[in-house]
Amino acid sequence: MKKTLLALTTAAAACSASGIASAQTASSVTLYGIADAGISYQSHVQGPNGGGALYGVTSGGLSGSRWGIRGVEDLGNNLKGTFVLESGFDIDTGKSAQGNRLFGRQAYVGLQNDLGAITLGRQQNALYDLFGAYDPMGVGSSYSLNSVDTQGFNGRADNAVKYTGKFGGLIATGFYSFGRDSNVANGGEVPGSFRVGKNFGGGVAYATGPVSVGVAYDQYQGSTVATSGAAAKRAAIGGSYAFGDAKVFAGYRWLRDELTSATSVRQDNLYWLGALYKFTPAFSLTGAAYYTDARNDSNDSWMFVLNADYALSKRTDAYLLLGYVNNKGQATYGVTNAMNTLAGQNQTGVMAGVRHRF
Repeated sequence: MKKTLLALTTAAAACSASGIASAQTASSVTLYGIADAGISYQSHVQGPNGGGALYGVTSGGLSGSRWGIRGVEDLGNNLKGTFVLESGFDIDTGKSAQGNRLFGRQAYVGLQNDLGAITLGRQQNALYDLFGAYDPMGVGSSYSLNSVDTQGFNGRADNAVKYTGKFGGLIATGFYSFGRDSNVANGGEVPGSFRVGKNFGGGVAYATGPVSVGVAYDQYQGSTVATSGAAAKRAAIGGSYAFGDAKVFAGYRWLRDELTSATSVRQDNLYWLGALYKFTPAFSLTGAAYYTDARNDSNDSWMFVLNADYALSKRTDAYLLLGYVNNKGQATYGVTNAMNTLAGQNQTGVMAGVRHRF
């Protein structure tokens, strides 16, 4: 009897171990993140006493600090379940970012197969998905396209349905949000007013060998019933070309914004050029120039950025950022996307930081 019980117990344990191994093979959950902070200086910043130089510790010089969990499960027949929960935070204060959301960077669940993925939740727009490849600074949290685009290239939308497909070198994406900003009162999904907070867009990118090109469009409606008939619209095209240890970037973004001002329509063109060169496997230098051409006023702006980056390991790098913004008219552009430079003043920015990926 004892031998029989022992045999049954051993068989059950073997079956259980086999089931666990099978489950581990069929599904996975990964914890990941970035911690990025540095000591920074900015001139001509707006402040309570009229403004001036700002010194301090700043989160996210090259990349927004974040932590996240992503998972995938094999459901059979080439179908997979997937989810991402990604939380942004300011590492200098420990506060949650993206409007104090717990998972403000991304929070979605969906299904995917060889034809693509359908996901539901808070998600990135097509500009953010595609144009990190065409901005010399990778659409970082500062000293990048986000500093000079009035809506920010790293746009996200709540309540979104999204499709993403990858077919060889081609990437296609499209999304629709029923209400892009739940932090705004009646910011979306309002009974009887489906246009409130509506956000939609899409884009395609294609890479072959050293060449990559992409186009994208994004449009969102006002976040109140009164402004839901007005919209902010953006379209962009970009490209990159790699040769040897160098890579060059170029792009253009068109904007028509009916929401920033109640009395006028904001229209501008944004152009950028840049290059990256790897002097050694560990050390690289990136330079970029961004020009904002305001169409209905004189508030034009140039921003020049230089970044020296040294990889201390595969996960940790140290960097030095230098930026200069030349504002015309009453423009308030700066090296960050806060738009808090004193009107019409130029700004110099310097940041020495360290970034760790896990």
